[in-house]
Amino acid sequence: MKRVCVVTGSRAEYGLLKPLLHQFKNSESIELQLVVTGMHLNHEFGSTWKLIVADGFEIHHKVQMLIGSDTSNAVSKSVGLGLIGFADVLDDQKPDLIIVLGDRFEILPAAVASVLYQVPLAHIHGGELTYGAYDDQIRHAITKMASLHFVATEDYLRRVIQMGETPTNVWDVGGLGVDSIVNTNLMSLKELEKSLDFQFADRNLLITFHPETSTEKDPQAQIGAVLEALETVEANLIFTMPNADNEGRKILDLLKIFVEKNKTTARLYPSLGQKRYYSAIKYVDGVIGNSSSGLLEVPSFKKGTINVGTRQQGRIMAESIICCDAEVDDIKCAIEKLYSPRFRE
Repeated sequence: MKRVCVVTGSRAEYGLLKPLLHQFKNSESIELQLVVTGMHLNHEFGSTWKLIVADGFEIHHKVQMLIGSDTSNAVSKSVGLGLIGFADVLDDQKPDLIIVLGDRFEILPAAVASVLYQVPLAHIHGGELTYGAYDDQIRHAITKMASLHFVATEDYLRRVIQMGETPTNVWDVGGLGVDSIVNTNLMSLKELEKSLDFQFADRNLLITFHPETSTEKDPQAQIGAVLEALETVEANLIFTMPNADNEGRKILDLLKIFVEKNKTTARLYPSLGQKRYYSAIKYVDGVIGNSSSGLLEVPSFKKGTINVGTRQQGRIMAESIICCDAEVDDIKCAIEKLYSPRFRE
């Protein structure tokens, strides 16, 4: 039996990995070793490790790494703590293979440890581009440390091979978000409203906004533009918290002020969890922000995404994606387009 170690550090990538984890759990030839780190273990981000346990998975190791700050210094030190923690994991678990997904700084130390311990690394969702975040460099670095590559499109497959990876070790398997959506039993609107303690209106929007970590754009100015544009929209608003990126708390502070000011029409959640998140997408009119989910998962619901700024610039985009600058007038125009009969048709 092969020992396969899967690492998850955030709500987003766990949701993509969940169908794969279930297959590993039920396999007679694989011993699943699940390692949880990053935002999962932080109360501020919803302690989402509890959702993993509720889904029936055993957590074999928790690697505490996040420092309670969002400066470059703190994030760098968090990566260092993560590398120390993953050294202990590999000493204890002795896996035959490590699997990571994506581009977050929380999984970078797992990839580095795999190289130093000479444990083969499998990377999911490599070959993609996101010019507006340092995730772009992290993703490519993990690609070069990995031995096996599972990508989402033919273009991404070619890019990984172009980076020098062995063609026979690169597979185009599609985006795992589609598998997650197909395998999730969505809630009814009534169930979702009860779970969220929030009433949907005639119009509803879901918003997730993260800092652009590879630009000099002020995250407060950007989220300020989003919120000012939303002030003009007659809709109920569901916000989810930004990631634990540099200056993410600047965004969070303004979100809290906005939601407090608009208590009857806006609500902020640390994490919706996969089932509530997908259910919310089903019932809202569209998604606004700069989360990768707006590009990778939302189009499968046939809902529009307003992609603000440059964080996701470089990814392949469906026709349901409306790109705009983080400027009030541009966002207003994008919202008008989102609600236009022709676009919705």
